[in-house]
Amino acid sequence: MKHIGNCVLSFLLILTGTSMAQSTNSLLIRPGDQLHVSIMDMPDMEQTPRVTDKGEVPIQGVGDVRVADMSPSEAAKAIEDRYINAHFLNHPEVTVVVDQYATQEVTIIGEVRTPGAYPIATPRQILDVIALGGGLDGVADRDILIERHGDQMNTVHYNLSNDGQEAIHDQVLVNPGDTVVVPRAGIVYVLGDVNRPGGYTMNNNQSKMTLLEALANAGGAAKTAKLAHTRLIRKADHTEKQIALGDIQDGKKPDFPMVAGDILYVPFSYAKNLVIASSAGIVSASGTAAVYAAH
Repeated sequence: MKHIGNCVLSFLLILTGTSMAQSTNSLLIRPGDQLHVSIMDMPDMEQTPRVTDKGEVPIQGVGDVRVADMSPSEAAKAIEDRYINAHFLNHPEVTVVVDQYATQEVTIIGEVRTPGAYPIATPRQILDVIALGGGLDGVADRDILIERHGDQMNTVHYNLSNDGQEAIHDQVLVNPGDTVVVPRAGIVYVLGDVNRPGGYTMNNNQSKMTLLEALANAGGAAKTAKLAHTRLIRKADHTEKQIALGDIQDGKKPDFPMVAGDILYVPFSYAKNLVIASSAGIVSASGTAAVYAAH
């Protein structure tokens, strides 16, 4: 249970292929990158310029051409246009490939086993990158964020599905210089007269957990529990209400989703309940509850 996120990821990585067919045009050119510029049927015009701090490359015969923040195909078109406008070549067919990226690391932060910066020479699939960080830990959220290098406004979301084939099919590429953020999943707490009190991570695909799902993760209520006096403490807005848990279990009242930080307290016998009968005592107890990774 505790390592279910990492186990699922390990299984997915076994199935993951290494195809990078779409990687060439997925990464924008940055200053410091070294390009390989070639023109069809003109091997003597082959060049390997490096992008300057101004975002330009010196191109034989026509001078500097701006290519920063372009894909390789866009840079090739810009060079073709320069050749035509300068009347140097009439119908050039230019190809641009990034030989070497100036930034060749990906940064992985958050809920992975070994966060840090890892070298990658080319774009990599997201599951490969997560594996570099040792895989997800037990409280990782499945909604993973990828901040593109040099563009903080461009953030890509990837949801790691519990379905292996879906997770592989929906993968996105992570480029050198990108930052991968694995947030901590929301946690709900089930305390009191239940078989396994503790905190449970909301790391299913929808990042939601209903009241009955939370109770099931806690092993259900004990026989001595007073279900009619169950309390839901919502730390998000500092509210508390009594829940007729038995009616929800019997289908007389609808189940409902919990919110990260919620505390479901199922009371037991009056004598034992005196120990943490107050809301403050329940909230305090939640702070020391063991945290479990939920399916």
